[in-house]
Amino acid sequence: MELNQYQVVLVQIDPTIGSEIQKTRPCVIISPNEMNLHLRTITIAPLTKTSKKYPTRIKIQHNDQIGWVVLDQIQTIDKLRIVQKFGVLSGKEIKSCKQVIREIFVD
Repeated sequence: MELNQYQVVLVQIDPTIGSEIQKTRPCVIISPNEMNLHLRTITIAPLTKTSKKYPTRIKIQHNDQIGWVVLDQIQTIDKLRIVQKFGVLSGKEIKSCKQVIREIFVD
């Protein structure tokens, strides 16, 4: 299965502990394509339909619905957890994600 950065996929996240986002839900792949091609794991950020306006959350439109990429809950999963592939974020949404990821991990 070919998986690309900033693609939206349905992921079976359970089991989880505590405040981790749980259940089967859409997620955005944030690991680079070179890693996605060669590793059995992939790095994702879950999506949620409701969110407070945290600076670590990016508002997107997916499947004709508004959602939020939860960049404060990034995790690495085995590719076997991916149930289905959907579309890709827009250029503007990708740019926003990159900016927040840079602010969280680089600056």
